[in-house]
Amino acid sequence: MKATIEYNSRKIEVDISNPIDISIPIDASKQNVNAWYIDDPKISAETHEGYEISVANGAVVNFNHIHFNPHSHITHTECVGHITPKVHSVNKNLKYFIFLAEVVTIAPLFHNGDFLIGVKQLKTALRNKKRDAIVIRTLPNLEDKKSMRYSDTNPTYLSEKAAIYLREKGIKHLLVDLPSVDKEKDGGQLLSHNAFWNTAGEIRMDATITEFIYVPNHVEDGEYLLNLMIAPFENDATPSKPVLYEILK
Repeated sequence: MKATIEYNSRKIEVDISNPIDISIPIDASKQNVNAWYIDDPKISAETHEGYEISVANGAVVNFNHIHFNPHSHITHTECVGHITPKVHSVNKNLKYFIFLAEVVTIAPLFHNGDFLIGVKQLKTALRNKKRDAIVIRTLPNLEDKKSMRYSDTNPTYLSEKAAIYLREKGIKHLLVDLPSVDKEKDGGQLLSHNAFWNTAGEIRMDATITEFIYVPNHVEDGEYLLNLMIAPFENDATPSKPVLYEILK
């Protein structure tokens, strides 16, 4: 099944029968991805008057309760409400869901004891390309990203200059395979979050950051159509399912 989309007077053709899902789900049956020093997510049958509501227990339906934090346990998309006193809703501020995206693979730099994504790397990857979104895959790109325990590991993050560059480049949607675009322990500065959303100036309410993605190794760097699907929670962040579509030449 193919679709043709008109984008800035350009016609883009994609095969929508071949989606590339880059989300990490919650799977309570095995080790789940986890960050920020909290317990694992839980999925369990609800109970009523001591009775477990599940088909296996004789009920007519399965009726599960899910306990999780989007920032810690699943691919999620957040808006500036994540770092502002007023909790703005990503569900209200993300109004469009189809974007032109560039997938880039970055080998993080080692700098002052940290691994980070630098501005020069992004400039080399994007050059003069005009994109709505950037999808950053970091190296090494191992399957264990789907079950990594990130707490107290000082993971890779973006430099503030890199975040400023993406903002000035016009990137509205930043997707990373990391628990955060900022350093795990930075004294609450959140330099890259603040820089990307421009909290010191005219705040970019419609810009989003998506964390905990996983881009499979068979996906080549380059231009894709991105469908950034989110769950309708009125919250600063919500679980999301970003899907890429290869653009047919």
